[in-house]
Amino acid sequence: MPTLQDSVVLVTGANGGIGQELVTQALERGAAKVYAAARSPRRSDDERIVALRLDVTDAESIAAAVTAAPDVSVLINNAGASPSVSSLIDLPEVDLRANMETNFFGPVLLARAFAPTLLAADNPVLIDIHSVLSWFASGGVYSASKAALWAATNALRLELAPKGVHVVGVHMGYVDTAMATHAQGPKLAPADLVAQIYDTVAADGYEVIGDDLTRAAKAGLSRSIDDMYPGLRTNSGGATS
Repeated sequence: MPTLQDSVVLVTGANGGIGQELVTQALERGAAKVYAAARSPRRSDDERIVALRLDVTDAESIAAAVTAAPDVSVLINNAGASPSVSSLIDLPEVDLRANMETNFFGPVLLARAFAPTLLAADNPVLIDIHSVLSWFASGGVYSASKAALWAATNALRLELAPKGVHVVGVHMGYVDTAMATHAQGPKLAPADLVAQIYDTVAADGYEVIGDDLTRAAKAGLSRSIDDMYPGLRTNSGGATS
């Protein structure tokens, strides 16, 4: 069974609200070391926290991180980005590609790069942070990128599980962080989400469903398109095929 006791954890996007909580709670649960990775990493007075410069969209940066962190046993793909425009039509192509690089290619390429390290570790774990918008398309490219990462996580699980790597996918709605300051309605506390993540790892679970909104979204995947998006026909003028 996976455990954080004496583990070595690497958290991407470690400067954000969820990232900081992932670092803190990993140490509280017995991790021996945490690489706090970000494009502009922050130094810590805690000698167990190692600041690591990492741009998940840059191949050389990923390769350097693998060299700098050869003892990682738990890799957490937390870094992500959300564009200011949700429209796939209106979003500039450069931003469209950049979001896919950060939210999809970055995590997948990082998992590929660290795969030999994880395979050599004791109780290795890969954790990918998705979103409720993996299952609901209102986020434009953000939804598309997180849906792609969800599919990739499932594929990685099938490939890595027989080799001993435990893979966990995390879905949630709004979390009370800087990225969600514009959002209205209930927000999940970062500490609550991270506790669920690490509890799921300890229980040998595969998926975190962080809140009621996300549970409802997953339950709705079996519904028709009309039911999932009730305003669809109204917005299209009520046309039927």
